Amino acid sequence: MTVDLHTHTIRSDGTTTPTRNVEFAAAAGLRGLALTDHDTVAGWEEAAAACERYGLRFVPGVELSTEDFGTSVHILGYWVDPQDPRLVEECARLRDERARRAELMVARLAALGLDIDLLAVAALAGDAPIGRPHVAQAMVDAGLVPDRDAAFDRYLAEGRPAWVEKHALAPEEGVRLIRDAGGVAVLAHPGMEDARGVDMPALVERLRAAGLAGIEADHAGHAPEVREYWRAIATADGLLVTGSSDFHGDRKDVNIGASTTPIAVVDALRGRAVAAVAAGGSKWW
Repeated sequence: MTVDLHTHTIRSDGTTTPTRNVEFAAAAGLRGLALTDHDTVAGWEEAAAACERYGLRFVPGVELSTEDFGTSVHILGYWVDPQDPRLVEECARLRDERARRAELMVARLAALGLDIDLLAVAALAGDAPIGRPHVAQAMVDAGLVPDRDAAFDRYLAEGRPAWVEKHALAPEEGVRLIRDAGGVAVLAHPGMEDARGVDMPALVERLRAAGLAGIEADHAGHAPEVREYWRAIATADGLLVTGSSDFHGDRKDVNIGASTTPIAVVDALRGRAVAAVAAGGSKWW
């Protein structure tokens, strides 16, 4: 029995509803599903209700954006208190930061002669935080690029002409924030990051000292040798190994259940959340 511990919805940069994700998980024969939208817990209630209807275990989560020496590092937080004041404040700040970056990206594109309407970008985001995928889709809709991948590759990825640096917490602070909110922290897709200027094994040591509980070694986007590499690091550091699809709907060519986490590991993560609460963190679950 397994659980997909990393999925996204229209509440951030995915294209499906929380209910639809649960339906996909049930169809895939999974035991449970985590909802881990970027910097928001807005989809939890819907996902939890859908999991109850389908008899699935719901794992509440959030993917927190952090940065280390200019490199984006994502930290997954599970079973956090959604009303923890510091977590609420940081998630709100990150959502505001995303809106600021989108506005600057649109301005940089305009300077390149590529005009898109910021209102159109906001409309694509709807109630979700504005992100680069929404800017990319607006470029596609305006006929400026053939697809979203081209928008990123040519203009929006780090180092490209319309890239705008973001301001985020250090990864250690992100881990501590999750623990202080009663949750457990897992390093997301370490093999997918552009680690220029970052010693990733050394980063893991720093994060472990801050309270990291696991590494998402079995990410659907990791090649077999990358999975083995990060599994070995996790084992050596006494960290749990998780797996997931990192599902984004039709924004990525991967399905829910493409990679998963054994239920025993989910239980072990939950046990570490209990330990975080015992150490003074808040408690929601």
